[in-house]
Amino acid sequence: MNYFLALFAGAIQGLTEFLPVSSTGHLIIFEHIFNISQKEFGLAFDASLHLGTLFAVLLFFFKDYLSVFNFRNGLLIKLLIGTIPAAILGLLFENLIENQFRSIFLVGSSLIIFSIVMIVAEIMAAKKKLGKEISKKDSFLVGLAQALALIPGISRSGATISAGLFLKQTRVSAARFAFLLSGPIIAGAGSKKFLDVILRENLTSDDFKFFIVGIISSAIFGYLTIKYFLKYLQTNTLYPFIIYRIILGAILILLPILTR
Repeated sequence: MNYFLALFAGAIQGLTEFLPVSSTGHLIIFEHIFNISQKEFGLAFDASLHLGTLFAVLLFFFKDYLSVFNFRNGLLIKLLIGTIPAAILGLLFENLIENQFRSIFLVGSSLIIFSIVMIVAEIMAAKKKLGKEISKKDSFLVGLAQALALIPGISRSGATISAGLFLKQTRVSAARFAFLLSGPIIAGAGSKKFLDVILRENLTSDDFKFFIVGIISSAIFGYLTIKYFLKYLQTNTLYPFIIYRIILGAILILLPILTR
């Protein structure tokens, strides 16, 4: 690890956390390319980068999060309901996710397989009149979709935005709620994983300098991605990202076979 790689990894995390292409999947690819030990350094670094995107979402949606204290709008209840599935499944399958779900083949397969779900969501959205306000029941269903993103390659934003389209929300409203919903789970899971790893591993002060660079980079790129992706969704679909997912997934699956 060096400062350039830390900056680069932060940019990857900031961009891919909110685009429907899987941030964890891209960080796993990054770590494989640059031979970064996932057990000794990668998991802690991943967690620190997620804290960077947490700062981004908290800053961008600062007023929305403040509005949770206005109990009339029901946002607090919706966020709590939506957070429960990923929180429970994350705790139950934490070891499996960290140790068995970080292979390049799994990332490639997940990218392709979940692209089919995103295509169906776009087809269904084209046939429906979008604009339904999210309900408490919808919040739970979107939360279940968010839980699927525990599998690298699926994508938190891809899963939650697709769920929103199935539930007749517009792309922008689905994305806004998806990003708001990501805040609590990133805060809880990211902080827990980061603390667990730094207490368990023998990390140096230089390691923490890399974390700081990565966090700042992730926060900046994350904020900009939220801003411009929401503008993009006002008039555009998810199809360009679906195409990217399928191409990248195919490369990840076929490359090891072709290079034997």
